[in-house]
Amino acid sequence: MRRVEVIGYKRANLGKTESKRLRAEGNVPCVLYGGEKQMHFYVPALQFREVLYTAQACFVDLNIEGETFQAIAQDAQFHPVSEMILHVDFLELFKGKYIKMEIPVDLTGTAVGVKGGGSLVLKRPKLGVLALPKNMPETIVVDVSDMNLGDSVKVASLETKDFEILNSPLVTIASVVIPRALKAADSEGLEGEEGEEGEEGAEASAEGEGVEAAAE
Repeated sequence: MRRVEVIGYKRANLGKTESKRLRAEGNVPCVLYGGEKQMHFYVPALQFREVLYTAQACFVDLNIEGETFQAIAQDAQFHPVSEMILHVDFLELFKGKYIKMEIPVDLTGTAVGVKGGGSLVLKRPKLGVLALPKNMPETIVVDVSDMNLGDSVKVASLETKDFEILNSPLVTIASVVIPRALKAADSEGLEGEEGEEGEEGAEASAEGEGVEAAAE
């Protein structure tokens, strides 16, 4: 698993006024829980670039004034308008204790259906995973090479080792979509074939009527 170091500083005071002051100075109020006691601290907002503003999952090596903890960013709150980080909750990690994380999906290979004109659509960029820290995957690899036009891959088809995917087995991860133009071309082709069969049937019927008329 990718690791990112984050350096934090203990908070002398708590409360909304102090939190507002910290944010105005470019810092983010944080809390670390999961251990014997909660720890309140703050982190310069720029340090979250490799933690929150990326699709990659990571463990955080948290250094709070010399005390080190292994953790994950469990939850983050953002301002609804400015999207500024308002608060981050960290969960401390321990050996032998299961954790839940959102892990990105990594599609590999070139789908057969894409070569045939289809489009590969990733419907679930991340999946929920339950595992021990040592077994937590950095990505969930999905091979799409055998997917044809109209095919989809679901959670149920994934092979997992030492971890559990929390999403429903029926959830679609990716699919090969047939473009409208290709559907229209196939539809026109079918209509053309049906038209030709109709014309052939009409010609055969006319020939039959002609033979009957001659016999009379």
